[in-house]
Formats: sequence, structure tokens, C-alpha cells
Amino acid sequence: MKNLIRIASALIALAASSPLLAQTPDTAAPAPASYGGLNPGDQIRIVVWRKPEYSGDFTIAANGTIIHPLYREVQVTGVPLSVVEDRLRTFLTKYETTPQFVIQPLVRIIVGGEVRTPNIYSVPPETTIAQAIALAGGPTDRGELRQVDVVRDKQQIKFDVSKPESDAGVLQIRSGDQIIVGRKRGSILQVLGPISSTIAMIAAVTTVIRR
Repeated sequence: MKNLIRIASALIALAASSPLLAQTPDTAAPAPASYGGLNPGDQIRIVVWRKPEYSGDFTIAANGTIIHPLYREVQVTGVPLSVVEDRLRTFLTKYETTPQFVIQPLVRIIVGGEVRTPNIYSVPPETTIAQAIALAGGPTDRGELRQVDVVRDKQQIKFDVSKPESDAGVLQIRSGDQIIVGRKRGSILQVLGPISSTIAMIAAVTTVIRR
């Protein structure tokens, strides 16, 4: 009987150390900063009053200019949005005395992992992490909102999006962010079920031996 108890204790200890039951430490990380400007691959939406030929969503080229026959001389990366607006106004005065226009940056992000429609998205910089996940269709049945990783500037920040008070509900994305929704771990029953069966089998074998 003592041997049976020792074996059962060893099995339970093994289960406790199983990766399925391991808990990820709740590590504190610096909050992602807000909008940091346009990068190559992002887009900029330009709407010029009564000038549809100057309006549209345009991609930023590798050299930091706008991919457009006219706008290609305007450098838009590495500067605040206010500077981009000033540069576009200066450019448009070549064709309009007092150009009226609005601009909106659309930053490129990746939303992947356990979401329904993983993809590359171009979204306004005020989009939050939680909104980006919703844009990708939300988590799959296997998705774990308590384990969301945001990769930014080669650094990984962990979020628990399941909590209403989570920072992910207010923190904004940034160009180049990769948002990865994790997968649910196996439940404790998945681990303890086989162990219980093993203990029961040992007990049955012991009973047979005693008989």
C-alpha cells in the first residue's frame, strides 16, 4: 500500500510540472507608445476638395515618399503628422491657391494567431489593440485572450485582453505591430483524467495481487 501511495504522489507531482498546467508569469512591460509616424508600407488617405484626381489611399514607398505620380516628391516618413500636412499643403499650392484637404494615416499591422481572419491590415493609428483583434474577426474557439502578444521593435509585450480594465482596450497600435492571439492550454481535466485512470489501474492491479 505504501508503494501505491508513493507512485500516486509521483504521478501527481509530474502532472503539476506539466507544461499544460504551467502558468505564464504576469510580467510587467512598458506600455506601447502611441502613433509614431508613417513608415514604408503604411498608407495615407488624402481627400482634396473637388479634386478626385488628387484624392485616395496611397502607399508609402521604401524611400519614404508617396506612391503617386504627383505626390512622389513629398517625403512623409520620419516626421510628425503635422509636418506631413504642411508639406502636402505646400505641394498642393502649386495647383490650388488655397487647397482644402484632409489627411489620415493608415498604419500597417499584422493580426495573427488564433483569430478568425489573420491578415495584414491598414488601420488608423488611434485603433487599439483590442479593436485590431476585433477587426480580425475576434478570437477563434481555441483563442486565448488572456495570452495576447504584441511584437514591436523586436520587443514582445504580453496582454490579458479578457479583462475589461486591460490596457489593450485603450492602448493604440503602432506601425509594424504584430498582434498574436495565443491558443488555450489543455484543461486540468485533460491532465488529471489520464492520471486518475493510471492510479485506478494501479489500485486494481494491487487488489488482484493481494487476492
